[in-house]
Amino acid sequence: MNTFTLPEGFIARSAALDDVDIVADLFKTYSLSTAGVEDLNAEETRNSWQSPGFNPDTDIRLVFTIDGHLAAYVEVWVNSKLPVHPFIWACVHPDFMGKGLGTYITYWGEERCRQVIDILPADLRLAARVASYSINQPARQLFEELNWTRLRSYYTMRTDMVSAPPIPVWSEGIELRPYTPENLRAVYSAHREAFRDHFGHVEVPFESGLEQFKHNLENDPQHDPSLWFIAWDGAEIAGYCLCRASSSSDHEAGYVNILGVRRAWRKHGLGLALLQYAFGEFHQRGQMHVELGVDANSLTGALRLYEKAGMHIHRQNDVFEKELRPGREVAVESL
Repeated sequence: MNTFTLPEGFIARSAALDDVDIVADLFKTYSLSTAGVEDLNAEETRNSWQSPGFNPDTDIRLVFTIDGHLAAYVEVWVNSKLPVHPFIWACVHPDFMGKGLGTYITYWGEERCRQVIDILPADLRLAARVASYSINQPARQLFEELNWTRLRSYYTMRTDMVSAPPIPVWSEGIELRPYTPENLRAVYSAHREAFRDHFGHVEVPFESGLEQFKHNLENDPQHDPSLWFIAWDGAEIAGYCLCRASSSSDHEAGYVNILGVRRAWRKHGLGLALLQYAFGEFHQRGQMHVELGVDANSLTGALRLYEKAGMHIHRQNDVFEKELRPGREVAVESL
């Protein structure tokens, strides 16, 4: 089979919004069989497909059996203003594994990533990335056979509260204020600064980054602005904790979506205080479990913070990379 030959007995096409429900069913079947969790429902999938710059017609490939059953899926994220690390996410229905579909959709994703070469400055490195559950050994074997290299791991961490969490201790001058939509630009500005120290960060124009930030958060079906906690020091945002009502993989658990502390306010316990405050809010709502995602080798020490807050590793995803064009690396890789 060459790189773009679809295995016999299958057909492939692009996607449209009408396909959201069947794709969400595939996601559920795949994640349950692979990791024992449900991941991404139809509403969350629809929100993802409607992200600025993402086009289901060009960025998604669906593979069906001849009689119409969805057998495999791949999406490619090249919608950044500087897509030096396009991201591929793909899955194969458990009933159709071992038939060459994983190879087909991975190669299709690589080719879609290569199409951004024409829009990138000629001196920049282009390297695609893909992720899978760490326990999915067939996926790991496939990526290695196709010359992908494991880059790093990301954890889903979890706390299981049997009692109310500790009351947070705030540094002098720090005031927690309710979020209002008028604060969105200021929150995003603080977020840009906080995440400049995270592995893989690529600086993008402010307005396009704000548009993506706003879409991802405000259109999320689990969006609840009463769970956005903003720590102010006078007129400046020192840190923030943006939560969603529940985790995609466990709707009984709360989810800390983004936690950030600006550089000048680090190492004073603000991150821990924000996290404990969020835990307390979820506990008051009757949610005894809270999850979040973290880089296993976080450059800012986030993993240590979460462990200090009583969280444990619940699940692991591995990220693989494949260089498609050598050049100058513009993403953050170290501090």
